[in-house]
Amino acid sequence: MRRSSENGFTPVRRSAEHGFTLVELMVVIVILGLLATIVAINVIPQGDKAKSVRAKSDIATIEGALDMYKLQNDSYPSTSQGLEALVTAPAGSDATKYQRGGYIKKLPIDPWNRPYLYAAPGTHGDVDIWTYGADGKEGGEGGDADVTNWQ
Repeated sequence: MRRSSENGFTPVRRSAEHGFTLVELMVVIVILGLLATIVAINVIPQGDKAKSVRAKSDIATIEGALDMYKLQNDSYPSTSQGLEALVTAPAGSDATKYQRGGYIKKLPIDPWNRPYLYAAPGTHGDVDIWTYGADGKEGGEGGDADVTNWQ
């Protein structure tokens, strides 16, 4: 504070350089937008890859349950029985005695909220398990590609 002859003090004036100009704010917003775009371009495709990995994991889990079913019943469930045969306990088994359920607690649904498809006997092996990917249609590339137990 400076001395003044009238009341003893005069207020200190702030210079015009305290604060941001519109140009400075716009530059910061443009930089943040560019960074957000770069992150989005690199992260969004990983979501499709993660869904395919999850579908492969689910199919492997279903295959394991089908193998257990075959060990106890000498055959895989038929196409008409479907994968639901894995959820219910086989008649007369220890699972019914102890109320534990079947070979798998709950059938997973694919990452695109559709049930996995099943055929026994399959055209590619003893059993075929697959999902059509994001587009829900046979074939496709990238996130739309089918996920199967034979590829």
